[in-house]
Amino acid sequence: QVQLVESGGGLVQPGGSLRLSCTASVSINTWGWFRQALGKQRELVAQITRGGSTYYIDSVKGRFAASRDNAKNTVYLQMNSLKPEDTAVYYCQAILHDASFYWGQGTQVTVSS
Repeated sequence: QVQLVESGGGLVQPGGSLRLSCTASVSINTWGWFRQALGKQRELVAQITRGGSTYYIDSVKGRFAASRDNAKNTVYLQMNSLKPEDTAVYYCQAILHDASFYWGQGTQVTVSS
């Protein structure tokens, strides 16, 4: 069984920044970052492959950046120029080389003045 430890959320003002981290107990193939706002469906916001190729939804392009440290089995999500509409619980998703996947416990990001 894969264990994920997620951290970095908090309360930030509009225009501020946060960096989320997620560390796995094993090597990960593809990492994803999802978010779920209150009353809304969970949505994919960013994805990064083993080789470092990234994908972002349009609403976060130019503001969010995913990165990874494979030696540490860790993924990051740097979030800049945060907006109130970014408020959500953020979850990391780890996809193993056999295509199984696991979720982090979630961390609350609140963007408010």
